[in-house]
Amino acid sequence: MEKKATETDITYLPGVGPRRAELLRKELGISTFGDLIRFYPFRYLDRSSTVRIADIVPDMAYVQIRAKVVRRELYGAAGLIEAEEAGQAQSSERAEDSGGSGQTPRFNSVKRMRAIIEDEDGSRMETVYFKGIKWMYEKLEPGRTFIFFGRPTSFNGRINMVHPEVDAASDNAGAKRGARIPEGCLTGIYPSTDRLRNGGITEKVMNRLQATALEATLPDVKESLPEHLLKKMELVPIHYALRNIHFPVSQDALAKARRRLKFEELFYLQLSLLKQKYVRSRSEHGIRMPKVGAAFNRCYESLPFQLTGAQKKVITEIREDMRSGHQMNRLLQGDVGSGKTMVAVLTALIAIGNGYQACIMAPTEVLAQQHFRNISKYVEPAGVKVVLLTGSSRTAERRAAHQGLEDGSIQIAVGTHALLEDNVLFRNLGLAVIDEQHRFGVEQRARLWRKSTCGLPPHVLVMTATPIPRTLAMTLYGDLDVSVIDELPPGRKPVLTMHATEGKRGALYKFMRDQIAAGRQVFVVYPLIFESQKMDYKNLEQGYEQIMQAFPFPPYRTAIVHGQQSNEDKKFNMDAFAAGRADILVATSVIEVGVDVPNASVMVIESAERFGLSQLHQLRGRVGRGSEKSYCVLMTGHKISEESRKRIDLMCATENGFELAEEDMKMRGPGDLEGTQQSGLPVTLSIASLARDGLLLNEARQCAEAVLRDDPTLSSDKNEVLREELRKDKYNIRDYSKIS
Repeated sequence: MEKKATETDITYLPGVGPRRAELLRKELGISTFGDLIRFYPFRYLDRSSTVRIADIVPDMAYVQIRAKVVRRELYGAAGLIEAEEAGQAQSSERAEDSGGSGQTPRFNSVKRMRAIIEDEDGSRMETVYFKGIKWMYEKLEPGRTFIFFGRPTSFNGRINMVHPEVDAASDNAGAKRGARIPEGCLTGIYPSTDRLRNGGITEKVMNRLQATALEATLPDVKESLPEHLLKKMELVPIHYALRNIHFPVSQDALAKARRRLKFEELFYLQLSLLKQKYVRSRSEHGIRMPKVGAAFNRCYESLPFQLTGAQKKVITEIREDMRSGHQMNRLLQGDVGSGKTMVAVLTALIAIGNGYQACIMAPTEVLAQQHFRNISKYVEPAGVKVVLLTGSSRTAERRAAHQGLEDGSIQIAVGTHALLEDNVLFRNLGLAVIDEQHRFGVEQRARLWRKSTCGLPPHVLVMTATPIPRTLAMTLYGDLDVSVIDELPPGRKPVLTMHATEGKRGALYKFMRDQIAAGRQVFVVYPLIFESQKMDYKNLEQGYEQIMQAFPFPPYRTAIVHGQQSNEDKKFNMDAFAAGRADILVATSVIEVGVDVPNASVMVIESAERFGLSQLHQLRGRVGRGSEKSYCVLMTGHKISEESRKRIDLMCATENGFELAEEDMKMRGPGDLEGTQQSGLPVTLSIASLARDGLLLNEARQCAEAVLRDDPTLSSDKNEVLREELRKDKYNIRDYSKIS
């Protein structure tokens, strides 16, 4: 079978060859002609018009000038080596023609070249070159006219351009090999690296390669969306989109091309995720749990507080899942302190009321211990037996726990990775609750999945306290049902967030002393444990010494916790703070998840510019859990980046975790979001952005849902294109809903 042009090795594209092919593969992941045409510009420059030199000001982005070279100058370490003007160049040429000898400069001593250029109005400016000087010197002959394109800057009060692109006035991007670059008003700028540029793959070369690849491959590119979808969404055909994403003939053509290609990416992403969900909901049976049970009712009636409306709504959704006869796969999102643990407890009691066991797995011992304490307190009126299993559980405790889980006398197991050990067996596991799911590896979760011995998979409730923007949740967890607790319990007071720099440290320490005198406790969090050679941020060791000097014992008591301590030391210090035996807890972000100290009213975050928005929000959530007014102080240096300042300002402006997560994603991109992205996105997006294209993602999801409602297996003729496209490797998306 003949290979399609799109599958041809990039080595064989005119203008590439083995050396450049290797660079394209290593730097950009481009191996074939097809890969190249699906590698899109990230911005565009308007090169359809020229500007007068007299109209140029330094803050312009990019400008294009038509000008004649008046003079070229070469400079060495000691200054000017040679200057050649138009008249000299012409007389030099005449001398050569008449048998004279022109002097060629010795370029090994040249450090810089300057070319003075002049436009038709007689206005002049200079262009400067530090690399490729010999080549530019030979090209920029005085008296010749060129098109110069670059970013204007100011030096010593004069406008200049450093390393502008230079084309002969009549040249079409210097195309000597491959296709001519189509004439148009916009030129694409592609993501690049220093290695690519040093290897000769400049912006101009990339444009030429794209033109050649399009000419070779477009006849082989088939339409990848069915006709009914193109009409419904008013999308342009694939050939039009690919031509105009690389070489747009107008802004309107570019907008249509972008919309088409973004929609296609987002649609197939959602279609592949939702198809898994549709297939599973029709074929995969789950444990039917028709009743609530006495344990649930006794616990619910004995609660010392009312559930919020959001908690009640989520429990209703979970109830429907558990009695449907299909396996529940639900993501529960809730801000810090929104009451997710209570929902997990009541869900576990539904399983128990139907004769099954439940397990709740947490990422750290601290969090597992906290869950165990809270859950034991809540289920005591229901007479439910709970066990804690962690790495530091004693042998006798482990043996008793294993026995109780195996014979069914223990109904709820709370633990860490210790729950995954082969000798931990359940009599009839019906529910698995996974807290902060992203912290567990796929294989670890698979082992928990296999602990169900009743022949059917357990219901799965995945919880996260990291607010995930809706668009990201739809993609990361597109095949889960998502529940959100978007309401805080009554009586929870807002945390006042303030920004302070080093000059306010004295005032901060006085404020901390006042809070301690009033019976409150204080967190102080640092981003580093040990001194870094590259960063001068305050680290934990220095910070601890500074706190000890400012708050000496007695009367002040300070505990310290960080990730490199043993579990025993960590637990001892955490317990001392939680029990009120320490006034201050100096820590790294190890306390981001899990420490619940209602009496702590102050959170001081040192070098706050080092943390992402989501992490800052998680840390702030450690205070404000009691009845007292609480405070979060963000300490930074005097000089911080614009982005860091924006993060700090946002933290001071809002407590809404979902709002902050949306902003975090816009600022940092979905690939960096703390706590949501360790596993990466299910597929790589080439042109669409979850941060910017939320509306289009919603439309794509609705279209995917409509297609699957009518044709769940995509077996109809009109969806043949969809079937073919989903068979491609890039759509083999991992099923995020299962814990396997």
